[in-house]
Amino acid sequence: MNVLVVGGGGREHAIAAAIAQSRKDPVIFAVMAKKNPGISRLCQDFLLEKETDVKKIVDYATDNNIDLAFIGPEAPLAAGLADALEDIGIGVVGPRKAVAQIEFDKAWARSFMRKHGIEGCPVFEVFTEKAPMFDFIAKLGNVAIKPAGLTGGKGVKVMGDQLPSVKDAQEYAAQLLGSGSVVVEENLVGEEFTLQAFVDGEHLAFSPTVQDHKRAFENDLGPNTGGMGAYTDVGEILPFLRAEDVQQAKSIMQHTAKALYAETGVKYKGVLYGQFMVTKNGPKVIEFNARFGDPEAMNVLPLLETDIVDVMSAVVGGTLDKLAVKFSKKATVCKYAVPAGYPDNPSKDKEISVGDIGDALVFYASVYEEKNKIYTTGSRAIAVVGIADSIAKAEKKAQEALDNIIGDLHSRRDIGTTSLIQKRIDHMNKIRGRS
Repeated sequence: MNVLVVGGGGREHAIAAAIAQSRKDPVIFAVMAKKNPGISRLCQDFLLEKETDVKKIVDYATDNNIDLAFIGPEAPLAAGLADALEDIGIGVVGPRKAVAQIEFDKAWARSFMRKHGIEGCPVFEVFTEKAPMFDFIAKLGNVAIKPAGLTGGKGVKVMGDQLPSVKDAQEYAAQLLGSGSVVVEENLVGEEFTLQAFVDGEHLAFSPTVQDHKRAFENDLGPNTGGMGAYTDVGEILPFLRAEDVQQAKSIMQHTAKALYAETGVKYKGVLYGQFMVTKNGPKVIEFNARFGDPEAMNVLPLLETDIVDVMSAVVGGTLDKLAVKFSKKATVCKYAVPAGYPDNPSKDKEISVGDIGDALVFYASVYEEKNKIYTTGSRAIAVVGIADSIAKAEKKAQEALDNIIGDLHSRRDIGTTSLIQKRIDHMNKIRGRS
C-alpha cells in the first residue's frame, strides 16, 4: 500500500512516524514545501512543492499509485486538495472543502453553529462595517476579536494584556476589517483544552484531551504562537477537567459532524479538532479545526495502539464503528524548541544539533536540511515528547531531551510542570466556586 503524507511540519512528522510503525508495511511518500529531515528519512520518495499546488500533488499521487493520503495542514484543505484526490479515487484522511470551511471561515463556522443549535457556542456577531461592530464591542465589553479567515491561530486577540481596553479592541477589529469580515464574540473565562477525533462521516473515534500552550514565554506571558508545547494525562482526562466536561465536548463534536452533513450534503472524513474553553457553565467552543493540532498531534499519535493504516482505511470507508481505536494510558509532555526571538523577531538559518535525547521522541518542524546539517527557518523548529506513567515523569524526559538540543533556541521549561498544572487546577476550582 502506498500512502501519501501532505505537509512538512512537526505534525506531519508525527503522522509519518505513526504510519511507518504500521504492521501493513506501507510505502510512504510525502509532499512538503521544505525538506523535513524527519519525514524524508521515512519516505521512499518525496516532492518538494507548495502544499497548496493541487495539480502538482494530484499528478504526483497519480504517478506513484497512491492508495491513501493524509493531509496534515489546513491550507491544502482550503485549496480543495482533498476534493481533487478523492475525485480521482484516492482515499483521503482530510475533509473536502465544503466541510473544511469550519476551520478556514470562522464567520461561517459560528453562523453554522447557531443555525444548528450546537451547544457551547458563545455570544457572537460577524461584521463587515465599523459602526455596528464598535457598538457591539462596547455592549459586550469583554470580547475576543477574530479575523474570519485562516491565521494559524495567531490573529485572534482577547481582552486583557493583548487588548487592555474597549478602545484597543475596537481599533484592532477596525484594522482587521481591511482584510475581510471580523468575528466579535464574548471572551470566555476558564481553561482551554483540545479534543481531537478521527471522523468517518458519521462515527468519531476520540483521542485523549490535550492542553496546548500558545503564549511564547513562561507563566503564559508574551504573544500568541502556533503552540509552544502541550501535555496529556494518563487516560483521556486532564487534571483540571471533570469526566462530564469531556463527555459534553464529545457530544458537541458528534453533533457538529452530523450537522455538517445536514448543512452541506458532504460527509466529514478526516480529523476534527475541537478547541474548548471549560467555563463555570461547562465547555464552550473556541473554534474547530479540520485537522490535527500542532503540537497536539505529537502528544496523541505516539499513544495510538491501533494500526493507523487501519484507522485511515476506516475513516475513508465509513467503518470507524467497527474498529476499536485505542490509545495507551500514558502521560505525554511535548515541548518545542523555537528560534531565539520567536515569534516577533526570530533568528533564522542557524544550525541545530541533536544530542542524546534518551527515550524521548523528536519531531522536526520548520527546519531545513542542507549537506546533512539542520537549520532553523524562523518558525517553530523542533519538538520533543516525553512519554511516561505520570505527567511529572514525562515532563522530566522531555526537558532532559530538550537540554541536549543545541542551537540559537528558546523553549518554555514550565510546560507539564507540577506547579503550572496546579495553577490550572486552582484556576478552575476558583471558577467553579470551590476555593
